[in-house]
Amino acid sequence: MKNPWLLLLSLCLIACTGTETPKGLHPVTHFKPDQYLGTWYEIARLDHSFERGLQQVTATYSKREDGGINVVNRGYNPKKQKWKEAEGKAYFVDGPDTGKLKVSFFGPFYGAYNILVLDRVNYNFSLVAGPDRDYLWILSRTPELSYPVKAELIARAQSLGFDTSKLIFVEHDTPGPAN
Repeated sequence: MKNPWLLLLSLCLIACTGTETPKGLHPVTHFKPDQYLGTWYEIARLDHSFERGLQQVTATYSKREDGGINVVNRGYNPKKQKWKEAEGKAYFVDGPDTGKLKVSFFGPFYGAYNILVLDRVNYNFSLVAGPDRDYLWILSRTPELSYPVKAELIARAQSLGFDTSKLIFVEHDTPGPAN
């Protein structure tokens, strides 16, 4: 980065968003963290710099000894023919039975992770937002989500005020090296 002050300002702004939920929205309750653990495939997202250009994106969650959750985000950049991986940690904001977490990939700086919609039976899909309506992810336990479920999640996101016309649909069949 050419200007270290710009980086510092960016990190400070990220830190300020820590545990916010988009105005008027509420994370799921009666959440079961153990069922949410494991690998999730990113089906769609709103664009942001830290995932720009990535395909085959996954997020893998596992228990931490301190009660938090380990987070490993991974994606393939076909232009650079290179994998990008980020490891972080997450902690529950309102207790483990509410789908509201704060996630950190940069030491003391946290970002919001709000589970707004969740398949309550099998935990097969979820709709996740950041601190505002500029951050949105549709996640699934499989690399593809059936059209009816995907359409329902997109419609739900739109009804919650997200600009779904800007969704980026993630490819999971892009050839790329395993590592």
